[in-house]
Amino acid sequence: MRKYQRWFLTGAIVFLIAVVVMGSLSGCAANDPLANQFKAGDNKNYIAGDGSVTEFAAANRPVAVKWSGVSTTGEAISSANLAGVVTVLNFWYAGCAPCRAEAPDLLELAGKYKDVQFIGVNVRDSAATAAAFERNFKITWPSIVDAQSGSVMLAFTGIVTPQAVPTTLVIGKDGKVTARVLGRIDKSILKALIETAAGE
Repeated sequence: MRKYQRWFLTGAIVFLIAVVVMGSLSGCAANDPLANQFKAGDNKNYIAGDGSVTEFAAANRPVAVKWSGVSTTGEAISSANLAGVVTVLNFWYAGCAPCRAEAPDLLELAGKYKDVQFIGVNVRDSAATAAAFERNFKITWPSIVDAQSGSVMLAFTGIVTPQAVPTTLVIGKDGKVTARVLGRIDKSILKALIETAAGE
């Protein structure tokens, strides 16, 4: 009789521990966007940004990042060719809703700031898909197709990591990142960030 009581008590304790652990894990998932996306099974593989802006004071800017890639038209593009030029680097892909929403604002700003080089970095699509997006939205700047190698994304990882799609980096004339926007840009804010970099 005592043997069965011990077995029952042991089983009950194991069950209670399992319930507590499961509850803890589900609680973590409720607060973890990556876990939620995994559970949803929609293969997004990204976290949507909230539009948060980080500006870097001149004394605290990360080192200049060297990067390169090939555009949808086969053109080689690299940071080496942009010395002395303010650059707006926009990480995107065609199926990303905030990327599509911000495209007209980026187009307007690119038209306004002729001395600033806008460059897209497509993180998911084929060259054909990226080119179709560019035609559809009348994009005037080149986009690097980074889906296979991830070389541009990796170049900035750990320095000024693009943690969301879209992410927009403003790069100063010296090649250092002056600001980062995680998520859809606010046109007036990006305008101010560009003007700050251009005025240095």
